Amino acid sequence: MRHGVRVGVDVGTARIGLARSDPHGMLATPVETVSRDQSGSLDVVRIAAVVAELDAIEVVVGLPLALSGNRTASTNDAVGFAELLARTLSIPVRLVDERLSTVAAQSVLRAAGRKARTQRPVVDQVAATIILQHALDTERALGTPPGSAVAPTEGPPQ
Repeated sequence: MRHGVRVGVDVGTARIGLARSDPHGMLATPVETVSRDQSGSLDVVRIAAVVAELDAIEVVVGLPLALSGNRTASTNDAVGFAELLARTLSIPVRLVDERLSTVAAQSVLRAAGRKARTQRPVVDQVAATIILQHALDTERALGTPPGSAVAPTEGPPQ
């Protein structure tokens, strides 16, 4: 098991949830929700700042696949965002299957007594926490990093 903080990212069309691990890679906790910046790069700049503040060694981005395992528009959006992060950051970026993480996050919040309208600001953080915790648990069980490494695509950093 590699030591160092990891950052989990749940990419949505309106918001991006961020989570972090402890330095030993045992426990994921929510960090913040970043507004998605479709017209620029403010979201990537904020994520890069969080990564730097935490001195993270890796970013884990949730890969939203359909339950069947097929790619969707959300899958392509998350892959494109992960590639943008890989071009921008100087640390590895990995894509990890996140099927049902948002549903699980909503269920956790509902069980905690949060009403649907009060869930919105934190559901993305909780989804990012679930994605990252799953990745940490998988790495601990298998002894290898989960998911797949993202190679930066051509193009300048944003």
